[in-house]
Amino acid sequence: MRALLREGRPLVGGLVRMPAEELVEMLAVAGHDFVLIDCEHGPADLGALRHHIALADAHGMPVLVRPGEREPTFVQRALDQGAAGIVAPHIDDAGAAEELVQWCRYPPHGRRGFATYTRTGRFGEVSPEQHEHAAQDTLVIAMIESPHGVDAAHAILDVPGIDGYLVGTGDLSQTLRAVGGDHPRLEQCLESVHTEGVASDSLRCDIVSTVEQAELAARQGAHLVVYNVASVLMGTLRDIRAVPGTR
Repeated sequence: MRALLREGRPLVGGLVRMPAEELVEMLAVAGHDFVLIDCEHGPADLGALRHHIALADAHGMPVLVRPGEREPTFVQRALDQGAAGIVAPHIDDAGAAEELVQWCRYPPHGRRGFATYTRTGRFGEVSPEQHEHAAQDTLVIAMIESPHGVDAAHAILDVPGIDGYLVGTGDLSQTLRAVGGDHPRLEQCLESVHTEGVASDSLRCDIVSTVEQAELAARQGAHLVVYNVASVLMGTLRDIRAVPGTR
């Protein structure tokens, strides 16, 4: 994915939840740059995840994986199966960001367990040096999803090894409504995080549901534009149901 990002254009992908083998393949055939597989709000079956990653890999399409909150062993196993990066939820402060980097990076930059006989090591066919060098391209994306995370955005994005961020607007909106008071509105929170992202030269990842939203995200500086495939499909299904004279 880093090679694609070096081309200087926004990358477009889709967010899916397992099981979604055909959707993964359809995204690849349609020319998407990557797929993000959600194992936080969907099944976190490592066997099924391996099948999805292998299928995407057969089409040359990189896979990002969103694990559940604080799941270091799942992160390692997802990377060992060939995930190109991790999009980690609920990173609220620099300490959580440092932990995330530790799970994703090999020593001396982290504590990820090292093995070359995994799928990502081509079952031992890749030398330890090549394997370690390739692992340096792993993308590490922190999800900022709370007012505390917004306040700590500078510290989070300043952690060595954090490549970028995704603002989880669903959780953030819910929390802002719950706490009320003098907390800034969602739009102010987004502006604040994006400003910190530009200052730290971090990758910006936006989740969208429409072409218009995707175009706006790209114009505003998003490096990774992710369509929520469930939302896109539901919108299409509603549209095709609304045939004149059928109601």
